This record gives sequence, C-alpha cells and structure tokens, in this order.
Amino acid sequence: MSEKTLFITGASSGIGAATARQAVQNGWTVGLFARSEDKLKALVDELGDKATALPGDVTDFKSVKDAVDKFADQVGGIDAVYANAGTGLSAPGTEAGDPDEWEQMIKVNVMGVLWTVKAAMPHLKKRKGHLLLTGSAAGRRHIAGSVYGASKWFVHGYGGNLSEEMREFGGRCTVIAPGMVDTPFFDEPKPDKLQPEDIADAVMHALKADSRCAVNEIFLMPTQ
Repeated sequence: MSEKTLFITGASSGIGAATARQAVQNGWTVGLFARSEDKLKALVDELGDKATALPGDVTDFKSVKDAVDKFADQVGGIDAVYANAGTGLSAPGTEAGDPDEWEQMIKVNVMGVLWTVKAAMPHLKKRKGHLLLTGSAAGRRHIAGSVYGASKWFVHGYGGNLSEEMREFGGRCTVIAPGMVDTPFFDEPKPDKLQPEDIADAVMHALKADSRCAVNEIFLMPTQ
C-alpha cells in the first residue's frame, strides 16, 4: 500500500498549515492549495518532499480542478481532500452588511467548497476516499443576522448530504466544526481560544478512524 495522500485548500496558514504539518508527521503526502505562493513555498521548504505547493484560487473551478488533477497525477491518486478555505466578514449583520463583501465570501465559503468537492469526487471514488469540510460553531446555531453563519450552515447541510452520496461507493465525509480559533482569520490574537493544532488533531482523528466508522462531524469549542 502506497503512502496516503491528502489535498488541502486554504493550506498556506492557520488550520490548513497545521493540518499539513500533522499529516506529514503521520506519514501522509500532502498537496497544498492556496493563493499565497510565497507562503506555500515556505511551508514546503519546512515539510520537505512529502509536500507539494499548488498555488491557485478556490473561487475558480478550473484552478481547483487543475491543481487536484495535477496532484493526483503526481502522487498516483488521492485518498482524502480537505476543503478548508474560508473567509469572514468585516461588517456583521444584514442591515449593516456589505453586499460586495457577501458576494466574495459566498464565492469562497460556498462555491469554493462546491468546486473543491466537484474536482475531488472522481479521484476519491477510485479509492473509497475521505472528504473533510471546515464548518463552524456558527453553522450549528443562530446568530443575529449572520450571513457568515449562514454560509457555514450550508457547509454543514452539504456535508451531511455528501455523507449520504459517498456512502454509495464506500467513501466518507466529515465536517470539522470549531468554535473560535486563534488564526489569521482574526485581526487580533486569541491565545485563550482553540489553536490550529486542535483542529488538525480532529482532522487526523477522522482520517484514522477504521473504515467501518464514519465520523460525520467533530464539534470543538474552547473551554474559555
């Protein structure tokens, strides 16, 4: 059996980078997809020959598909894909919200997930593979006027639907749903909140689960 392979979006920092580090430590070969070519190159320099930089834009289907196909060709197939890329909003609520900002967020948080899944599915089907999506505590409760939260409700609903679809060929889908995480997503550090490594732990737990066990969702919250 060849080494397991994992393709990660939003891989240049935060949760994506932490997951790449843990995956490599656990013997996985990783394909790292994000817009920041410089950050990806630095991460590959750190991780070595088990990592490949695949710069691209998650809001462009061709960009995602080309990267997924390139990684699959390079490593001989894909065992798992982590649709992790996401973005938030600076103006909260509906009345005060910025429609242009909403549109960009939907492109990343909704269409970016769809493009990643669409590009990945043929490869995952070949290996009874595993799909992971970054959801959020904001996608499990109602927050006054939150358009961001609604985008994560989509991820949770779609993830459940994917679990049913992938069951047909022996595949699995897991939604990783964290509360507040100390990542570049926020302007100010949040040292008392979850760390990216906590989310990476959850990803690895889902990936390591026996094939008889479908881990449909992991919900993590900071204790503080």
